[in-house]
Amino acid sequence: MENSIAFKKGLKDGTPIASGYFAVAFSLGFMAKKCGLSPFQGFIGSFFTRASAGEYGVYSLVVQNAGYLSVIAMSLVTNLRYLLMSTALTQKFSPETSLLKRILVGCCVTDEIFGISIAYTGYLNPYYTFGAFAISTPLWALGTTTGIIAGSILPARAVSALSVALYGMFIAIIIPPSKKDKAIGIAVAASFLLSWAVRNIDFWGQFNLSSGTITIILTLLISAAAALIHPVLTNVEEMDS
Repeated sequence: MENSIAFKKGLKDGTPIASGYFAVAFSLGFMAKKCGLSPFQGFIGSFFTRASAGEYGVYSLVVQNAGYLSVIAMSLVTNLRYLLMSTALTQKFSPETSLLKRILVGCCVTDEIFGISIAYTGYLNPYYTFGAFAISTPLWALGTTTGIIAGSILPARAVSALSVALYGMFIAIIIPPSKKDKAIGIAVAASFLLSWAVRNIDFWGQFNLSSGTITIILTLLISAAAALIHPVLTNVEEMDS
């Protein structure tokens, strides 16, 4: 009975997330269409990935005919945060929670589902996360499929206009934290500047690197530099300082 209540609550709390997912994935579907994915392939890909930045990065590499290693590296870099989120959630489980349920919760994690799961009062009931997953994931995948279908039907100008929504989402993601933390703002500005530089200065040509590989290298270099120059303190470190 308790699991049923938790599952229903997860469905309720996951409904707003699901509606947002559909809108974002709809725009993502246009990029999937450029890759030549069918609606079914787009549905399967989004259902098992559920990461806007990760999927967009992979689709961009596919359009550029990048190699398998570049695609794998991009997926690891853009989705590595989910490993940290899943690790954090281990502190929310009751000691009696089985290993299988812990693993399944880890497979359900997205940014938004992690947010509502970590805020769950008391021990996290896995069925709460399962409920949020059950409503949000199908709509994410359906949004991608719908976007692919729309990309095949709508005029090119309409598709181009609607594709801007995905870039708007990324801007909405980076602007708020950039305002709160100057270090993040500097890192974002550096990423724009360096991305422009490497595309306009013939420095990487001698290494025969694809643009996707260059993006991965810049991501690692900029994030590592930001972490070294301006590390984020934990609560314990803040108390000791």
